[in-house]
Amino acid sequence: MRATVPALALVVALSACSGSGQSRGSASASGEGVASLTEAKVKPLASSIGSRDGADLKPVRLADGLTPPTNRWFSGMVYGSTAQPVFPLPLSFSLLGSGFALGLPDIKTSNKTIMGGNRPAVQIGAGAESWKITRYDEMSVTLTGSAGGSQIGTVTIAQGSPFVTFKASGQRRLTTNLPFTGSGSPWSLQAGEDRYDMTGSKGVSVSGGAVTVPDGGHVTFYPEPEGGDATALAKLADSPLRSTASSYKLSGSTATTRLAYSTDDGSPTAIAALPHQQAGLSAGQDCDLGSYRSVLGTMKLCRGTALSWTTKTHPATAQLDLSGLADDQRAALRTQVDADVKALKPYPADTYFGGKALYRDAQLYTLAKQVGATSSATALKSRIVEQLTKWADPSGCGSRTSLCFYYDRTNKGIVGLTHSFGSEQFNDHHFHYGYFLYAAGVMAADDPSLVKRWKPVMTLLAADIASSTDTGTFPQRRTFDPYSSHSWASGVSPFGDGNNQESASEAVNAWVGLGVWAHAAGDPQLAGEATWMQALESDSQLAYWTNFDTEDPVYKGFGHSITPLVWGGKRDYATWFSPEPAAALAILLIPMNPASGYLGTDPKRVATNLKEAMGTRGYRQTYGDLLLLYSALQGSAQRDAAVKQIASLTSIDDSLTRSYIMAYLYALKF
Repeated sequence: MRATVPALALVVALSACSGSGQSRGSASASGEGVASLTEAKVKPLASSIGSRDGADLKPVRLADGLTPPTNRWFSGMVYGSTAQPVFPLPLSFSLLGSGFALGLPDIKTSNKTIMGGNRPAVQIGAGAESWKITRYDEMSVTLTGSAGGSQIGTVTIAQGSPFVTFKASGQRRLTTNLPFTGSGSPWSLQAGEDRYDMTGSKGVSVSGGAVTVPDGGHVTFYPEPEGGDATALAKLADSPLRSTASSYKLSGSTATTRLAYSTDDGSPTAIAALPHQQAGLSAGQDCDLGSYRSVLGTMKLCRGTALSWTTKTHPATAQLDLSGLADDQRAALRTQVDADVKALKPYPADTYFGGKALYRDAQLYTLAKQVGATSSATALKSRIVEQLTKWADPSGCGSRTSLCFYYDRTNKGIVGLTHSFGSEQFNDHHFHYGYFLYAAGVMAADDPSLVKRWKPVMTLLAADIASSTDTGTFPQRRTFDPYSSHSWASGVSPFGDGNNQESASEAVNAWVGLGVWAHAAGDPQLAGEATWMQALESDSQLAYWTNFDTEDPVYKGFGHSITPLVWGGKRDYATWFSPEPAAALAILLIPMNPASGYLGTDPKRVATNLKEAMGTRGYRQTYGDLLLLYSALQGSAQRDAAVKQIASLTSIDDSLTRSYIMAYLYALKF
């Protein structure tokens, strides 16, 4: 694993899933028409590209008929011989023997790790011989337990919900590892310092650590929050959660996200707001039910049928604005562009480095055009168009052994024939395909005749990572998690600490690239979705990777100002590929695209983050180029100082050129 949008008044409402399987999602929009990546559009395209059997990812706990849910917060519970714990915050949840377990994570902070791993505090024996996921949507999951060939009941969990509900098929006897106290609903259990309650429907009875649930009845387990109202929470727990759905609205320079939580009787429920959601909570959101600790910081517990908050949007900028360059800057940049074009090497064949190289060259092309490097621009356009046309050939994998995509009919997605970083297991698709979409969007905006040539395959890449509904051909937004407001990078998540993401900046780049392509292709609905995801991913990157609030108690004892790896159950000052401090920050900056100004929201934090990353080696080290660009976001003085450092850089990342570094610094305005 690795590492300007017009104002739209667009609302996309995503249907909830119900029943024993996952229904096909549907989308509606206000004023702009329906979602663009429909089943009617993508299914014929997937057929035309050619399909192959994919890797056996072993989705052993997924019911037939459901689209394989790679890259989800709960993927580790689906795939592999052993079900991994999952982290529907504020809880951890795991399948355990014949039953299941839940608990508040035990938060322990050390110099390099904020740990909140699986804690099976309350263990429930249900008599199941097997479990399968029989329904899921973006934020909730229902598992069905079976024994002797018959269903024993279902368990429903959801992100943001403190409630875990078991519904019985036939009369069932549950056992717990802890004795109950109390004479009626709610009953309580004490697990160390934490208190858990259980409410039950009519006919539920408790004796010691055993619970009898009548046919069709249910029980709901949940932890009491700090400073909460136990009576109010018990009332909210009475109606089981049925499903969830996300929607958004773009207005001016803001995106409002709404996460709906539907209960059996339509009554309000309890929803925990994460730190990044709290500052923008909508007026009237009632969040006085208490709080929970998490690896992401303090969560506030709210009541309602939905959680709604507003986030600032950012332009999906396709190129740097060099209109204000001085004559000497323009001349110097023109000379450097020509030198960089002459030094270009053949394109890599895999989807990560191959896509990144196309992105790099597309940026170089925009520079060449703007500074009058005509010969270089002509050569670049020929080189890029030729390479992208190979990748965008629907029949490419029928005649070539690389530089092509195929449809994986086993796992429901698009895969490049030359794999990288486990892309055949659906790792990092948003990182890879964001680069392709960005490059194609830049070139197609310059030459609209290219849209028709590339659109079938680019549409499939977009559908692989950004379908607004589950079409059956592709899952709904494969990598993006609206509750956490960021993406997950691992396809099958074979980890005890949940799924993870490292290169948050490349995730933002994916949605910028999606937006750049959508604008070039004339697809305002897709552009709107890209704007929403870019806004949330940018916000969560600042909140949990680079600019988190160090005053939150969870950071006491943590010795760093960034967390390069964010998991469901922990956060690490570490990377997958290098122990160097420069790498730890650089993986959160790459590729410093023209829309990366959001990283400079807090100049003081930029300085703090750079201090450890640079050490005593300054910018003359691997990843020094990315650190230099980041340093310039502090202000005009730092930008001017960075310009003087360009010539001394000893390493240029393969997403950059020296020309781009010069142009980025020249174009910054304060």
